Amino acid sequence: MELGDHNRLPIVVGVDGSEQSLVATRWAAREARAREVPLLLVHAMGVPNMYMGVVPPSAEAVTALREDARTILEQAAQVATATAEVTVETALRSDTVAAALRAVSHRARMVVVGASGYGRFLAGVAMGATPVQVASHAACPVVVIRGQFADQLPETAPIVVGIDGSELSDEALGHAYEIAAHRAAPLIAVHAWSDQDTEILFSASRAHFDWELPSETEQRVLAERLAGWADKYPDVVVERVVVRDKPRHKLLELSSGAQLVVVGSRGRGGFAGLLLGSTSQALMHHAACPVMVVRPAATASA
Repeated sequence: MELGDHNRLPIVVGVDGSEQSLVATRWAAREARAREVPLLLVHAMGVPNMYMGVVPPSAEAVTALREDARTILEQAAQVATATAEVTVETALRSDTVAAALRAVSHRARMVVVGASGYGRFLAGVAMGATPVQVASHAACPVVVIRGQFADQLPETAPIVVGIDGSELSDEALGHAYEIAAHRAAPLIAVHAWSDQDTEILFSASRAHFDWELPSETEQRVLAERLAGWADKYPDVVVERVVVRDKPRHKLLELSSGAQLVVVGSRGRGGFAGLLLGSTSQALMHHAACPVMVVRPAATASA
C-alpha cells in the first residue's frame, strides 16, 4: 500500500471488536477528517498469543480467525464512515496487537488505541498492556482513548499540553497546537517546575515555609517555549499555567475538562533509558480524557 508523502500519512487505529475500539475508531475518524488524511484500521489476529509458540494453529483455526477478523474490520469501517466523511483502508495482520501497531507506526501520522479491549484471547492479562507497549515503542505519537464517551467530547473543550522545557515536550507542544488549530479549540499550556512530591512539600515539618509566587524564570521558560508556535498558530487562544508541583497532578486535574492531554513520552526527570516516564504512564492509566503520548521518531524502537 502506497501511503504517499508525510502530509498524507494515515491515522491508524487498532480495532478488535470491543466497544472501546469502536470509540477509538470514531475518535480517529473525526481526526482524520479534520486533517484530510486516510484512516487505516488495523486488526491483529494475535496467533502468537493464542498458541504461545507451543502448538501450531490448524488451518481451520486460522480460517475461523480470518473470518472473524474480516467481520471486525467491516464493522469498524462502517462505524468510521458513519462518523465522518473519510477514506478508510483496512489491514489484517497475524501477529500480536502491539507488534502490528508498532510496525505500521513507521508509516503513520499517529496511532490510536483504546485503553482497554485488547488481548481478547488472554483473559487476565494486566489491564492496559497493549497501550503501554505501543506508546513505549511506536515511531509516531500514540493516542490512548480513555472513557466510554471519549468520542463525544466537545471540540470546543481545551487541549492540554505538558511542558517541562525538554526537547520532547517541545514536540508535544507542536502537536497540541496543530490539533487545537484544526479543532478551533483553546490550548492550556502547563509548565510544572518541581518534581518533588506534594506530600513532602507540604509536610508538617515544612508548614511554616512561606512559599513565594512562581519565579519569573519559570514564567519566562514557558513564554519562550510558546513564542514560536504562537506565531505559527496565531488564532489559537492559549492559557498559561505554571505550577510548583509534579506535572501529573495538574495534568490529571485538567483532564476532567479537556478533550485531549498531550505529553512527551518522558521528560527531564526520571531515570535515563526509561521508555515512558511517570507522567505519561499516570495519564494513560488515570486521565479523564484521551491522552496523546509523543515519542521522537528518531529514537522510536521497531
